[in-house]
Amino acid sequence: MDISIVIPLYNEAESLNDLFEWIQRVMTEQQLSYEVIFVNDGSTDASWQVISELQASHPEIVKGIKFRRNYGKSPALYCGFKKAEGDIVVTMDADLQDSPEEIPEMRRMILEEGYDLVSGWKKKRYDSKLAKNIPSKLFNATARKITGIKLHDMNCGLKAYRREVIKNIEVYGEMHRYIPYLAKNAGFDHIGEKVVHHQKRKFGRSKFGASRFIHGYLDLLSLWFLSKFGKQPMYFFGLVGSLLFLLGFIAVIVIGAMKLSALHKGVPAPLVTDMPYFYLALTCILLGTQLFLSGFIAEMISRNAPERNNYIIEKEI
Repeated sequence: MDISIVIPLYNEAESLNDLFEWIQRVMTEQQLSYEVIFVNDGSTDASWQVISELQASHPEIVKGIKFRRNYGKSPALYCGFKKAEGDIVVTMDADLQDSPEEIPEMRRMILEEGYDLVSGWKKKRYDSKLAKNIPSKLFNATARKITGIKLHDMNCGLKAYRREVIKNIEVYGEMHRYIPYLAKNAGFDHIGEKVVHHQKRKFGRSKFGASRFIHGYLDLLSLWFLSKFGKQPMYFFGLVGSLLFLLGFIAVIVIGAMKLSALHKGVPAPLVTDMPYFYLALTCILLGTQLFLSGFIAEMISRNAPERNNYIIEKEI
């Protein structure tokens, strides 16, 4: 099969028929074999009924997955990826803001230019500038700096992947924003970008609130840490803990030496426990010990994890 199109959705019943007809028209014109996988993320409207009707009328093309409740976009993509069988897997939103007419060119870039992943770039957006455009630019600038991936729109829903990519990464939590980073960490680092046409929303409203910016920032830090120290947590916790412990230990020795020197000279000296530096030194020793032990425990967990030798082999001869 040429293409699998994975579409996560939540309360998008009004747009599904139009979207499927649009996809069908493009795929027919390009003479491509395809499947459309709708993942209904706990919708409370008639979305599942529409998907069921589409599947009944196009049983060889349409597949549907229904969650019992709303879990989020990442779990929906994860389940859709497991079901996908196409050589190229495309993800897109169900709100008609992503154009299926971009798919053939994204497929060509993967097949002919050798990209592992092609991400869409909504260069001209029709969203609110204050609510989405400016925060999106700040988010993407931060993501480029931390991940080293030069994408203008990392969170764009319209992406195309080689099948090997989506079968070797795990999308969880709210990590759908960073699939290119997950792919890079898995060794699929030939990542491209294509300017795509962004449509105005035809039905309903966006399902994502302001909390996505906070969650996105925290998820980015988590991924960065895991990519750097996920396999060797002791390198981070052990180093920082050892430095803090050493700093505190040296400070205690200096404080003790100052006290002994004063006593030897017969000069009145305050109690060690009356000196603020003593408590700072003690805090450093305690924090350093805790961090070191945390790293040691994390290292033991990592070494006993079943996926500790989970490496992706590209070829064998």
